[in-house]
Amino acid sequence: MSRVGNKPVVLPAGVSVTIADGNIRVKGPKGELFERIPSFVSAKVDGGQLLLSREDDSRGARANHGLIRALSANMVTGVTKGFERQLEVRGVGFRAEVKGTTLTLFIGFSHSVPFEIPSDVSIVVGKDGVLTISGVSRQRVGQVAAVVRGFRTPDHYKGKGIRYKDEVVRIKEGKSA
Repeated sequence: MSRVGNKPVVLPAGVSVTIADGNIRVKGPKGELFERIPSFVSAKVDGGQLLLSREDDSRGARANHGLIRALSANMVTGVTKGFERQLEVRGVGFRAEVKGTTLTLFIGFSHSVPFEIPSDVSIVVGKDGVLTISGVSRQRVGQVAAVVRGFRTPDHYKGKGIRYKDEVVRIKEGKSA
């Protein structure tokens, strides 16, 4: 029995959900998202709640039941509040800047690293080298943050690089004489 899948998704005021052609479409004040539903999971809107159920108890149906419920809850949260991830750029001379739709990273290479910002995500560079990546879709925000972090992952000897705001990097001891 899926404990996650059986919980209803509460729909706040200003959020509308449409279920058609095997898709869930969520529209709210910040935007619109949609997700495809597997054939063995069904959805319905009842009294300000989104209810999901599955046809049988097969392994795939149970797994997708909880998954679709979690994705639906994330879509509702995204169109009402939005999601954000923060990255820190650490290192002597390391910095980032946004010009138009391009994020330019200066992270210790002989050249700058340009990154084209997707249209559904926004990146703001704050003080002390903090990048704030925000958007409606939790998946897109997390993926863009992972790609930007991947340009220069944190070094384990000096700690320089791009890391998540809450990430702890263990610094190794260098060579002993």
